[in-house]
Amino acid sequence: MQNPVSTSNETQSAASGPHAVVTLPRAVGYLGSTAIVVGTIIGSGVFLVPHNVALRVGSVRSLFLVWIVGGALSLAGALSLAELGAAIPEAGGVYVYLREAYGKVVAFLYGWGMLLVIHSGSAATLAVAFGIYSSSLLPLTPGEQKLVASGVIAVVTLINMMGVRGGAAVQTLFTFAKLGGLAIIVGFAIFARHVATAASAIPLPTPHTTFNSFGVALIGVLWAYEGWHMLSYTAGEVKDPARVLPRSYLFGTLTVVAAYLAANAAYLRVLPLPAMAEYQKVAAEAMQRLAGAWGSVFVSVLILCSIFGALNGTILTGPRAYFAMSRDRVFFDFAGRIHARYATPALAILLQGAWSIVLAASGSYEQLYTYVIFAGWLFYAAAALAVVILRRRQPELSRPYKVWGYPVVPVLFALAALTIVTNTLISKPRESAIGLAFVLTGIPIFFLWRKLKKLPIVN
Repeated sequence: MQNPVSTSNETQSAASGPHAVVTLPRAVGYLGSTAIVVGTIIGSGVFLVPHNVALRVGSVRSLFLVWIVGGALSLAGALSLAELGAAIPEAGGVYVYLREAYGKVVAFLYGWGMLLVIHSGSAATLAVAFGIYSSSLLPLTPGEQKLVASGVIAVVTLINMMGVRGGAAVQTLFTFAKLGGLAIIVGFAIFARHVATAASAIPLPTPHTTFNSFGVALIGVLWAYEGWHMLSYTAGEVKDPARVLPRSYLFGTLTVVAAYLAANAAYLRVLPLPAMAEYQKVAAEAMQRLAGAWGSVFVSVLILCSIFGALNGTILTGPRAYFAMSRDRVFFDFAGRIHARYATPALAILLQGAWSIVLAASGSYEQLYTYVIFAGWLFYAAAALAVVILRRRQPELSRPYKVWGYPVVPVLFALAALTIVTNTLISKPRESAIGLAFVLTGIPIFFLWRKLKKLPIVN
C-alpha cells in the first residue's frame, strides 16, 4: 500500500524540499471529531430544504420518509468510510481510499472535482445561504449578499490556516450552539399553547408522491445531510483513529438524523404541509408563529451560527485531500507544504478559499447544491465499493473496525447512490452536466501533470 504520509503524532519540522515526508499533528479528539461530523452536516439545509421537500411530496408520511431515507443512506456511507478510515488513517480521506482501490487517475478526478465543485461548491453554497439569511437582519441588496458570502469564506479560511486546534474548537462551539438552537425550536413547538396554525391558500404542488418527485426531494435532503464524509479528510489528525473514527461517524450521524426529524415535527406543529410548501423560510415562519417577532430574529441568528459552523468544518477538512494529492505528486507542490508555525496545509486552505469565493459570487443556492450532489455522489458510491475491493485485494490489512452488515451495507449504499445520480441527471440535466464537466476536465490535466513531472502515466 502507498503510504506517502506518516501517521506519527509529531510534525516533522525538518522537512526539506517539496517532496519531503511531512506529517500533520494528531490534535483532534473524540469530541472534536464528532463535532466535525455533526457540525459539517447541520448547516442551512434543515432550515431551507423542508420547503423544497414539501413542494415534492404529497403527504406528511412521505415527508418524514424522505428524511429517514436520506439519513439511512448517509449513515450507511459513514459506516463504510469508518472501516476505511480506521484501516488507513491518513490525511486525505476519500481521496486516499479511491487511490488505494482504483489507482491515482480515479483518485485525482475526485480530488480535482473536490476543488472545482464538490467541496469548494459546498463551501460556496453555505456562504451564499449565509448571505441570504444575513438579509433577514440587515437590508442587503443581492450584490451585498454576495459580498457577505465572500467575506465569511475569507474569515473562516483565515481561522483554519492558523491551526487545526482553533478550527476544531470553533467547530465544537458552533455545533453545541446549533444543537441548542434546534432544541429551543422543538421545545417551543412541544410546549407552546394557543398557537395559530398557518393556513395556505394554495393546494400542494405535488398531490401524490411519485418515484421521480421523491427522488427530486431526496436531492435536497441529501444536501441537508451533505458533510457526513468530511471527517475522513482529517483522519490523519485524529487521536486514536481506530477507536475514535467509527464512534464519531455513528454517534454524529445518528444525532443529526434525530435533530432533523425533530425539527420537521416542530415545523409541522404550526405549518401544515401546504404551508411548508408556500413559505421558503420554514424555520423562521414557524418560530414567528410560535414566539412572535423575536422568534423570527432568533431563527435568523441561529441559522447564521449553523451555517458558519458548517462552513468552518467544510473549509477545515477539504484541503487535507489536496495535501495528499500533492504528496502523490499529482497536484501543486505548495499544497503539500506545512506551515512552520501553525502546522496546517495553509496554502491548500488558501487555494480552496479563493476558489470558493469565485463560486459563491457566480452561482445560486440551488444550482450550487445540485452540482455538489451529482458530482459528489458518483465518488461516494465508488468509495463505498472500495470497502469490498480492498477486503479482497488486501485481506492482510489491519481493520480495527469492520462495517456492520458487510457486504450488504456498502453495496446497497453504492447502488442507491448511483440511482440518486441517475435521477439527478434526468431531473436537472443542465446542472448535472455542468458538475460532470467540471470533474472530467481533470482527465487531460492529470496526464499533462504526470508528463510535466516526468512520472509514469500508470500507478
